Amino acid sequence: MGAPRLEIDLDKIYHNAHELVVRCAKKGISVSAVTKATLGSVEIAATLLQAGVNELADSRIENIESMRHTPIDRLTKEASMLLIRSPMLSQAAQVVMYADTSCNTEIAVIKKLSVEAQRQGRIHQILLMVELGDLREGIMPEDLLAIVREVLGLPHILLKGIGTNLACRSGVSPDSTNMAELSRLADSVEAKFDLRLDVISGGNSANLHWALSGKGTKIGRVNNLRLGEAILLGCETLKSQPIEGLHTDAITLVAEVIESKLKPTKPTGNIAQTAFGDAAPVMDRGSIRQSILAIGRQDVDCCGLRPPVGIKILGSSSDHLMVESSIDDLFVGQEIKFHINYSALLRAMTSPFVSKEFM
Repeated sequence: MGAPRLEIDLDKIYHNAHELVVRCAKKGISVSAVTKATLGSVEIAATLLQAGVNELADSRIENIESMRHTPIDRLTKEASMLLIRSPMLSQAAQVVMYADTSCNTEIAVIKKLSVEAQRQGRIHQILLMVELGDLREGIMPEDLLAIVREVLGLPHILLKGIGTNLACRSGVSPDSTNMAELSRLADSVEAKFDLRLDVISGGNSANLHWALSGKGTKIGRVNNLRLGEAILLGCETLKSQPIEGLHTDAITLVAEVIESKLKPTKPTGNIAQTAFGDAAPVMDRGSIRQSILAIGRQDVDCCGLRPPVGIKILGSSSDHLMVESSIDDLFVGQEIKFHINYSALLRAMTSPFVSKEFM
């Protein structure tokens, strides 16, 4: 297969998913596998289900629809699907049609889901997301009971549970304080309305350190985590550190050299801003062996690439990645393999110019 391409090792993804399912199960926590960074890949989705995840979760209803329509061995067709981004009003019909459950914060949206669920003859489940400090999505805690009261009165809507999201917009870490608050809110909902919430979803891969750090950790009511990066890249998200026992190279990026020449490090002429508005200072280090790879910002977040030892990334444009090699001269046609972070994976999977090779 040509380059640029993502090489996706399904065995390593299976290992990571299964290992996390087992570790979380020991704490009484189920795993919802987040597929948004894979663009709804049915190959990866089927692998995650075979590894034992509780359900598939995605932020785009289009990805969920794709997984429903392109089943590999009926696994993705019949799997439980969770929409983790608050639904758009304009997509309510699709959400009810293809997602079993959706995360919600706005009563107007939930009412529209209720109307669509009645029309389609379905029961749609919802998780109410609560704001606990990160300032992305979420109902303010003091407003939760009032929202629950309205939700319980809506036909064809089932309140499945509550959840929260941390360590995203503001980088607020999940800890004993905010997780205890989530448990307290779950208790208050149940006590007020005499019901039982099936799911208390504590957050994403950033919660793993809190959840699995030791026997003394008090999980409280949290019984679900939504894991993406930890499974796909084997890293926790608070400090991007590898998780012991997991593969960090399940998905790698390969790009091809299209130019390799001896060039000066200092540009000549009057210097203005670059094509992307940058104005990085340039040091004169004499001439170096500079190579260009056929990949750029249109394909990948170049800041999320980690090159092999001996290769340094110098810069990037829409379609080019400039590198310097301090060990061996690179030759035209040579392929270079990069480790990637979540941001680079997200963009590369989305690019139609990056091939996907399942291994």
